[in-house]
Amino acid sequence: MSPRKTFADERHYDLIVSPVITEKATAASEHNKVIFKVRKDATKPEIKAAVERLFDVKVEAVNTLVRKGKKKVFKGVRGVQSDVKKAVVTLAEGQSIDVTTGL
Repeated sequence: MSPRKTFADERHYDLIVSPVITEKATAASEHNKVIFKVRKDATKPEIKAAVERLFDVKVEAVNTLVRKGKKKVFKGVRGVQSDVKKAVVTLAEGQSIDVTTGL
């Protein structure tokens, strides 16, 4: 029997947009760090609670950064990339998340 879903559980799914899978993120995973794209209005305590709840791991720290969108020209059309907020989640010793499998 599965536990009942609450509004908080659905908010957890909304906070974490996607995992970041790059060479730099893979190198960070060797140091118990996982990088996620998150909503722009997400706070560190909310991100910590969401990761702990969704992946059933213990989180030690959360660091966030906002990459500002760049101005680009593609085929003569000017555009602006969106700002992206990322969270670097440090896991407790012995904990791990396999981001390639998904939720």
